[in-house]
Amino acid sequence: MTENNPLHTFHIPVMGLAYTIDSPIRVAKYGISSVISIMDDELIEKMNAFYSKKFDLPYQEITQKIHDYRAERITSYLNLVDKIVKEKFENFKTELSESKSALENYIAMLPNKSAIKAGLQNVMEDGFAFKENIKNYLEKNLYPGDIDVNIMTKLDKDNFIKDEQLPIIFNDAHAALRGFVNSTLESSVVLSAGMNPRLYSYFESFSAFFPDANNALKKKITLKVSDFRSAMIQGNFLAKKGLWVSEYRIESGLNCGGHAFATEGYLLGPILEEFKQKKEQLVQSANELMVKALRQKEMHVPEQPLELKITVQGGVGTAEEHDFLLEEYNVNSVGWGSPFLLVPEATSVDKHTRDLLAGAKEDDLYLSHISPLGIPFNTLRGTTNEKLKLKRIEENKAGSSCPKRFLALSKEYDAQGICTSSKKYQDLKLEELLLEKDILTAEIFEKKKNSITEKACLCVGLANASYLENDIKIKGQAQGVIICPGPNMAYFDQEVSLSKMVQHIYGNASVLTVTDRPNLFVKELKMYLDYLKNEISVVTEEITLGQIKKWNSFKNNLLSGIGYYEDLFSTTPFFENTKNEIFSQFYCYKLELLGIEIPELKLA
Repeated sequence: MTENNPLHTFHIPVMGLAYTIDSPIRVAKYGISSVISIMDDELIEKMNAFYSKKFDLPYQEITQKIHDYRAERITSYLNLVDKIVKEKFENFKTELSESKSALENYIAMLPNKSAIKAGLQNVMEDGFAFKENIKNYLEKNLYPGDIDVNIMTKLDKDNFIKDEQLPIIFNDAHAALRGFVNSTLESSVVLSAGMNPRLYSYFESFSAFFPDANNALKKKITLKVSDFRSAMIQGNFLAKKGLWVSEYRIESGLNCGGHAFATEGYLLGPILEEFKQKKEQLVQSANELMVKALRQKEMHVPEQPLELKITVQGGVGTAEEHDFLLEEYNVNSVGWGSPFLLVPEATSVDKHTRDLLAGAKEDDLYLSHISPLGIPFNTLRGTTNEKLKLKRIEENKAGSSCPKRFLALSKEYDAQGICTSSKKYQDLKLEELLLEKDILTAEIFEKKKNSITEKACLCVGLANASYLENDIKIKGQAQGVIICPGPNMAYFDQEVSLSKMVQHIYGNASVLTVTDRPNLFVKELKMYLDYLKNEISVVTEEITLGQIKKWNSFKNNLLSGIGYYEDLFSTTPFFENTKNEIFSQFYCYKLELLGIEIPELKLA
């Protein structure tokens, strides 16, 4: 893989199953990197057929009858995306060399401090030799954005043919990884949702993840993490196998889209500070272990540690916040997710859902328990999925038909796995609950009933937007659309062009109409306060010593985080116009935090 200096200082993270399924086809020609989820091979096969037809390319359907169909579908679609992106990029360079207005529009999308931007502006002033010079300059300095892929490590269901369990390499995440490896892409696999030792060990099977004689990696590993300790543990685990983590993508525990993996009260600023202070430790620790492993395997050993990038995402909404993260923490890139859901040129969202997003206010975006994984999930009120689900509950038909089974991970009733959002599972659970009806209060009965029926079919709901946008027929039970924006979505209220959104990121335009958007650090702190209060209030069973210890630690970490921010904001030249308000908010939240009483263990 050739190392290029990125044209942009932002990237578009993975969103849901469908929302960035074709983002590279839409934005990579501009040098913008984005991430495709490769978990839903059925959606991927449909998109393969759709884009093959659109670009008049040959298409051969890969049915479930084909051996290793899941990996084959993923490889085929990624190859198609790679081919389309390369063609679009070549056409784009031609367009830039032939049209000054196209070139001016592109220059306006580049970061202000970009050397490429300055270079293009200089070439534009060449006059007579413009066309030849611009062609040469574009050839040497422009390249498309990365086509990265995401695997959620927890989605690694065992698979069966009738009652016979297939070997582990046919598990969902394993097959997805193989699909990526066999593709023509030279990019990264972004691993999210924590460590899966079995899957991580499978990486050893592929030479593409090991450095070649030129110290290059054909395929790279990116880990999405929420703290330094997790990064060190996972990075060293892989390094012991001779595998290098090329990027740690730090995501806010709560101020993000999709599944929310809350930390124990560790806030984004202090987490980034630790990465900044200990980056060299991360590099050296992994390098020593990797070198030792490569020698044992008798493979090529790089003389110097390989490149390691630190990136961040979650809740960023202004150019000032973007620049602050880049400068204060020396990160390589900042992820902008949810705001791009309002950019039709960048993401795959149906019109009804996009309108719903544009109108969403703070109270419409909430941390739900609809995910069958049992992990808090950021979502939006009023979706078509929510309405259809409530209708089924009212008609005593709770649960979904579960056609895709990607989340059929519960072995409680079935050795082959069953999804907690399925009708089959919910019927069994509701039957058990009815047996307890006489011994429960009406309130507790309803609470328990709701905790069973609120689970939603993410597999279908998170894919439907692409089908609707592209007029692809949806078969089976109506599930509607589930969307999973972060809370930051509340402050973006209009559909915007790609050019305008990129200029917003770089401070050359603004797409925000609200004037009271909280600073991203303030917003995250508020979310953690609410999270702690909720954790304490929802406990119905007897409180344990472990819970009390965890809550006290959580509270102390938040207090420590506020202290860190107070020092940081006292010295930074950023946020001058809003500094007083930020300090005032930190003070109020500190008082609120101090007022939260952690329960004590009652001695019998």
